[in-house]
Amino acid sequence: MLQRNLFQIEEQTAWDDLGNGIMRKIYGYDDSIMLVKAKFEAKAVGALHEHHHSQVTYVDSGVFEMTIGENKCIIKKGDGYYVPPHEVHGCVCIEPGILIDVFTPLRADFLK
Repeated sequence: MLQRNLFQIEEQTAWDDLGNGIMRKIYGYDDSIMLVKAKFEAKAVGALHEHHHSQVTYVDSGVFEMTIGENKCIIKKGDGYYVPPHEVHGCVCIEPGILIDVFTPLRADFLK
């Protein structure tokens, strides 16, 4: 079973630069769950995509136009959303912000 360090310290956890105004930090995970922080600059686009994972996200800061399937919603600090497996989703960042994502199972494709 995969397991990362039990504690992830903000100042010791590196950002991965994904390009186009998006950065990511991977926090705790094992085979069944993963916590990820994603930072967006204004106008950055999280391209429409789908994956087999269930996803729950909390908006830590910023404003985003979120698309899930045929549904669009403006979300801001304190809001959240759920994405079922294989549902097409993506976002456009309106005001710079951070999304906190939880995936199950883990996103093995995020690991180096």
